[in-house]
Amino acid sequence: MNIAMWSGPRNLSTALMYSFAQRADTTVTDEPFYAAYLAATGADHPMRAEILTAQNQDYATIAAASAAPGPRSHRYLKLMTHHMIAVADHSFMGSCRNAFLIRHPARVLASYVAKRERPSLQDIGFTEQFALYRTARALGQTPIVVDSADIRQNPPAMLASLCAALGLPFDPAMLSWPEGGNLADGVWARHWYGAVHRSTCFAGPEGPLPDLPDDLAAVAAAALPIYEELAASKLSV
Repeated sequence: MNIAMWSGPRNLSTALMYSFAQRADTTVTDEPFYAAYLAATGADHPMRAEILTAQNQDYATIAAASAAPGPRSHRYLKLMTHHMIAVADHSFMGSCRNAFLIRHPARVLASYVAKRERPSLQDIGFTEQFALYRTARALGQTPIVVDSADIRQNPPAMLASLCAALGLPFDPAMLSWPEGGNLADGVWARHWYGAVHRSTCFAGPEGPLPDLPDDLAAVAAAALPIYEELAASKLSV
């Protein structure tokens, strides 16, 4: 089974990829469409030149590879929703079990701005995430939704719930990983993954929502209805 885990940036997505990478039956792939997105949009991201050199830039080729089986029983695709622009090839979604990792937009923005200034609504991928959720439903699937805050609150229970929804047995090895990153990391890891590289497990529960300056608060307010609609169908323990 190929698992397509869709999230925006700063959503616990790398930690969850590391969690699945600990399963003996699963291989992981890190953001396969990143270079294609940069090439198609001209977006000025940190390490842009290195990413364009490191990855294939053709959406159709990457989509075909994402539909193919991996070397183990299961393949976990860590996918960024904002990479799937209008020209993107979504055809592989029908061959995957589609799941959606969500996080409150205020928390996403507070984390994102520490790495890249002036994020827009498009940068954090909420609108695209909802469109992909609707695509999965149109394919006849019942999309899985999991909230990063719930994973941090109770990793064993929420990972067990996520595995059950995917039809997988829960593996306790998913609760921790070696410090220092994973061989599947994209070339961009040294800019974006510092905190998770220093970790060996999921961080503890989050505190109160952060206060945002007016410009970021406006982006959060635009994203909030999408978060709330997706959260209405999220997994529970």
